[in-house]
Amino acid sequence: FRLARRTICSFSKRIQRGMHMKRRDFLGRAGAGALIGGGMLAGCSQSDAPGPAGSTAPAAAAKTIHWKMVTTWPKNFPGLGTGANNLARLIGELSGGRLQVKVFGAGELVPAMQVFDAVSQGTAELGHGAAYYWKGKTPTAQFFAAVPFGLTAQEMNAWLYHGGGLELWREVYEPFGLVPAAAGNSGVQMAGWFNREINELADLQGLKMRIPGLGGEVLQRAGGTPVQMPGGEIFTSLQSGAIDATEWVGPYNDLAFGLHKAAKYYYYPGWHEPGTTLEGLVNRAALERLPADLQSIVMNACRVVNEDMLAEYTARNKDALQTLVNEHQVDVRRLPEAVLARLRTLSEEAVAEIGGSDTLSGKVFDSFSRFRSQVEAWQDISERAYLNVRGAGA
Repeated sequence: FRLARRTICSFSKRIQRGMHMKRRDFLGRAGAGALIGGGMLAGCSQSDAPGPAGSTAPAAAAKTIHWKMVTTWPKNFPGLGTGANNLARLIGELSGGRLQVKVFGAGELVPAMQVFDAVSQGTAELGHGAAYYWKGKTPTAQFFAAVPFGLTAQEMNAWLYHGGGLELWREVYEPFGLVPAAAGNSGVQMAGWFNREINELADLQGLKMRIPGLGGEVLQRAGGTPVQMPGGEIFTSLQSGAIDATEWVGPYNDLAFGLHKAAKYYYYPGWHEPGTTLEGLVNRAALERLPADLQSIVMNACRVVNEDMLAEYTARNKDALQTLVNEHQVDVRRLPEAVLARLRTLSEEAVAEIGGSDTLSGKVFDSFSRFRSQVEAWQDISERAYLNVRGAGA
């Protein structure tokens, strides 16, 4: 009887702590309604709660842990900002409320471009952004966001999860006290919004364009002037003429920013960002202070958000594109083949230079390049072949 009472009390306490079993489920499964109705639970004492294995010591009440997340995105911005919100929500839900994360948009706690330092220094335990923003810290980081003419979203996930990419990413960030994780992907982006036509390579000469990462390096080699700025500053800069062009993401986010009101031409394809991985940045010391199950929850929540964001972008971009074209008469154009060919050559040069800068960069470059070459052979007879056939029959 005492054993039965202890078992029932244990289940009751788990229910009260907000764990997964609802009271009616317990009653139905355990058949203990009569015992509970007779006041069994009222007689439960702290000593009835199971302690550690082999011990009868009382179990300590679970302590709620509070974390801060800083992001490079405007607060609640569709896709990117809401992706960070979803990550925080998911961590809270999966932990049963034991780990609560408060999200701060760009500029609320730290400026957008200081997220890396804030998490590294412990000002916040979590960050959400994109690795190419941190090329000033380590140029190699750019491989883990987007490489011009590089990997698509599907291919990036394959390299990170099953091709050794994630281990290399963690090795690059280890000196900064950070643990990175893929935490979103936009898919193939648009080439951007331009206030001048791009008919030949010469049209890129002197072009002031907001474009981060390796894409900016390639533009500079093509004669343009890359400008790095957070998303919240793009519209006014483009509208005022401070920049001549901008890339942001794609129709879903570009429509939300109203970029069609500030530029005339919308070019594709997004040669510079073929599958941009967004990152979750975790302060290593804070992560290691968590019990093992919460550590696993944080890292796997990033993985869930990584997959979900890509699905959201695929769904939302198609609708936003129709709105831009049909309601706002946006002029959507393809970049000329000669321009793309030159950008491809310049991209290969820029990426190879980073790969040759030091030993670790060389490891990342070799792994990335080898994976791209091998996966391309498969994509030629799978995804690309299928899409070409489907398009031909449209």
